[in-house]
Amino acid sequence: MAERIESLKAGIVGGLSVCFGFVLASLLNTLVLAKYFQILASLHSDINWRLWVSAAVATFIGLLFGVTYRYIIRSDKNPQLKAGGVLAFGLVRGLTQLELGWNSNSIIWPFLVLAAESLLWFVLAAIALDLAIKLRWVKPFSS
Repeated sequence: MAERIESLKAGIVGGLSVCFGFVLASLLNTLVLAKYFQILASLHSDINWRLWVSAAVATFIGLLFGVTYRYIIRSDKNPQLKAGGVLAFGLVRGLTQLELGWNSNSIIWPFLVLAAESLLWFVLAAIALDLAIKLRWVKPFSS
């Protein structure tokens, strides 16, 4: 039961971190990219139900990442495991967005930006989880 609670804590840290990254990316898209780069204007999003759904999905993906990341890194100090976990989640989400853009026959640049955002979300979540483990808020999974 203690391992499940630690996994839940890791999931909460991951979910909140990705949600925070989503909010920052949305603000950046709305306030900077959409105004100064006309080709990226499709990233502009008003606050509506789609934004709320996207935020919920991002938070849930972050929760799954947090739980999985805790099991991936365990108590190892292997940087390749950490990078592999981040890239696995970031590339799956990012490449899916690129494929969507490629298949929609539209300009690919907005989808490249979204793919980069996805990678950055999981980097941010990994940093937050590493910090939480270092501060002993979350215990690493013991193998």
